This record gives sequence, C-alpha cells and structure tokens, in this order.
Amino acid sequence: MTMLIVRPAPKLRRDFARWAVAQRPKVRTASPTSFAVPTALFTEAPEEILIGSVVDGQRYVSPDECTVSRPELVGVASPDGFREAVPCELLPEVPAEAYGPDSTPLPDASEDSDPSDSAAETPEGVFPCDGCDREFTTARGRDTHHRQVHGPQGR
Repeated sequence: MTMLIVRPAPKLRRDFARWAVAQRPKVRTASPTSFAVPTALFTEAPEEILIGSVVDGQRYVSPDECTVSRPELVGVASPDGFREAVPCELLPEVPAEAYGPDSTPLPDASEDSDPSDSAAETPEGVFPCDGCDREFTTARGRDTHHRQVHGPQGR
C-alpha cells in the first residue's frame, strides 16, 4: 500500500488528527507532526484539513485557493506595459522578438549532420577526453575523469 506523508498546517493539526483516528483502519503517524496517509484515503480527506499542508515535501495547493485574492500580487509586467494582475490567470505567451536582438535561437539538431565535422574543430573552452567521447568544460574536470575512468596513468 502506497503512503503519502502529510504534514498538516500547525493550526489544523488537531483537526487532521481527529479525522485520521476516525478512519478505519486508523491513519498512523509518521513523526510528531506528520501522518502516513494511504493514497486511496488521501483523496477522501476533507479539503479544509489539507489547506496549508505539506504532502510528500510539496505544498498542497487547493483548488479553492484560486478564488482567494492575494494582496501581495499587485501587477504584472508584460511587453505591452504594466497591467493589473488577476489571480490564477494564465499570462500571455511572450513572442520571441520581445527578447531583443542579442538572443539567438538554438540550432536545430538535424539527423543528417556529420558527427566527424564537430569533432574536427574543438570550440574554445571545451576539453575532450582522449580516452572516450566525453567533453568537459574545464581541463581539471577532464583530467579527473581520465584518472578515475581510464586508469592511473593520467594524460
């Protein structure tokens, strides 16, 4: 049986414990502040006791939270200027030209490119291993790899 570790919000811990011991079989504790809840039972837990909880290391996000206004969210900067933010609104996709002339698109990796062409010229700042086809960003990294993988003889 798969378990989820639920750490309820401190102010809701007592309510969560009441719910946990009312289940059959009872939900066990995992620590002084956490409960081990079976995944099937987790879906039946009341929403009110889950708000503010941490479930398996991730903050529980309630569907009801989108209706709550967030006072710290004042506005959003967009390419068109500053506008008022609406909670839970998806932001428009930013066009590529908004990034400016300095941004260059990534080259497409085509299948018909010859791998021997890229091996013939080594760009500056790339240190290939002479024992295999790996490349490193530092000579120290390459040398450490070479000693550990290809033997103690070094370079």
